[in-house]
Amino acid sequence: MFRQTFRQVARQSSNVVRRSYATEASSSDALKLSLALPHQTLYSESEVQQVNVPSINGDLGILANHIPIVEQLRPGMLEIISKGGETELYFVSGGIATVQPGNKLTISAIEAFKPEQFDAAEIKSLIADAQKRASSADEVVAAEATIELEVLEVLQHVAK
Repeated sequence: MFRQTFRQVARQSSNVVRRSYATEASSSDALKLSLALPHQTLYSESEVQQVNVPSINGDLGILANHIPIVEQLRPGMLEIISKGGETELYFVSGGIATVQPGNKLTISAIEAFKPEQFDAAEIKSLIADAQKRASSADEVVAAEATIELEVLEVLQHVAK
């Protein structure tokens, strides 16, 4: 009974999604970006040429016709390239990126900031404080400080 149902679903779903290589986006075949934070939506189905995301599996360049994927974001720079070629950068500390059929890219980020919003001296001070706490005997305090250090060290390269 399960085999018959499984085969029927497999046949139907194979007709829905076709995998192909990503290509340069044309005006009628642009990537539709949605970028949402818990408190704000930065992009809503906006047509862009390419988005470069910092994934835990490495940096990914996503164009129109990309295969469907779900990726966890790591701290790093999110680069959005508009159809006109202009680039917009955001530092994200984490989140999820989902590519869906129909050239839809949805990014749910914990937070996103422009690089110019950061003060290099303040980041250096925060790193020193987090390094002290990372060597704490309290495991919870040390774990939280280690996570904080991971984000701050990436952020330090952004805010020069």
